[in-house]
This record gives sequence, structure tokens and C-alpha cells, in this order.
Amino acid sequence: MTLYNELLPDPLPLDPLPIAAGWLLDAWSSHDQPNPNAMVLATTTLDGRPSARVVLCKEIRSELGYLTFVSNYESRKGEELARNARAAAVMHWDHVHRQLRFEGLVQQAPPKESDEYFRSRTWQRRIGAWASAQSRPLARRQALFEQIEAAAKRFGTPLPGPENDDASRDVTFDVPRPPFWGGYHFWIDAVELWVEGESRYHERARWTRTLITSGGAPQTGPWTATRLQP
Repeated sequence: MTLYNELLPDPLPLDPLPIAAGWLLDAWSSHDQPNPNAMVLATTTLDGRPSARVVLCKEIRSELGYLTFVSNYESRKGEELARNARAAAVMHWDHVHRQLRFEGLVQQAPPKESDEYFRSRTWQRRIGAWASAQSRPLARRQALFEQIEAAAKRFGTPLPGPENDDASRDVTFDVPRPPFWGGYHFWIDAVELWVEGESRYHERARWTRTLITSGGAPQTGPWTATRLQP
């Protein structure tokens, strides 16, 4: 599949998020990589050091103005976002010659939304969320297995593993969402779209807008678009 010569619209659209959401759907439908929704999420430490890791973008809600991902709220990224909610993210797809960059403000999703998503996960993943104190030191490898065993016993599930996964595929277990785990809304105030062109004649454009925060979900201003030299 090649998307060479599929350039950015001219003139640039007022809102870049429908394009961004469409690109993510294109990457998913191409089936050319295992995790097309992989996204590098960058935060900062208390002393201003950059900190980055790969997370999975669950959805780009273009009509609302944010993207979603999930995490342990007590992980390193969760603690960094609690101190400084500003973040940046990158999604790059070599096979479709595209890249997305986002900047914005990250907030925890409403508990009801996190509950609904958590229920959609397999029981094995729900047990894993309870078992792992993400980003905390692990004294020995076996300790993690012991934590998984303890979580499985607590909620009355089999021990996750190949021998039990198939046998329990259609069984429903009541494993509620941990209070320290849930979704995030990444409210976007800057978007950059990049398209690889033939002979390195790439296309690049950036959109910015203002986010106004007053204790709840941010209010968004209009976008300003600018073409950039690649």
C-alpha cells in the first residue's frame, strides 16, 4: 500500500483532527504493523527532564477535541502528569508515509468512562492491572507472578496463562476496575501533520489553538493553520 502523492489539502482545513482520526483508521485498516495505534507519549519530571514511553492511543475523538489512552495512575507517567499535565505525543507510520504530532493538556477521564472501558478488557488483563504496581521496583522476577496469583485468588479467577486462557475464554469474571487505573483525555492544542513525499518533497503543516481551563473539561478556541518547511 502506498500513499505517495496523497498530499495535505490546499487550502489547509480549519480543523486538523478529522484528518488525524482518519489517518489512525487508515493505519489500523492496513494491517501492516501489530500496533498501529502505538504512540510515544512525552511528559516531564519534576526537575524538567523529558520522559517518554510508548502507550496505545485508544481513540481520537475529533468532534470533542481529545485523544484517549489508559494507564496506571500511580505509574511514573501518571505521577508526572499529576504534577504537570502538559504533554506531547507522536505517532509514525512508515508503511503509509505519515506522522502525527500532538501537544496539549492531559486529564483523567471520568470514572464511569474508565469503568466501561475496563469491563471491555479480558479478565486476564483486568487481573494484570490489579497485580502490577507499575513503575515500582521489583525485588525478583518471581514476585510479580506471586502478585498475579494473589490477584487471581482475590477475584476468584484462574491463573492467567495458556493452559487457562482457552478454557476460560467464554467465562465472565467480576473483576472491578482498580481505583489507581483508568483512562486519560489528552486535550489537543497543537497538531502537526507530516506526509512523506517523493524525492524528499515532504508536506508538513501545524495547527494551534487555545485551551481555556476552569476546573472541568477545557474550552477550545479556533484553530490557526500554518504550512511548515519540511
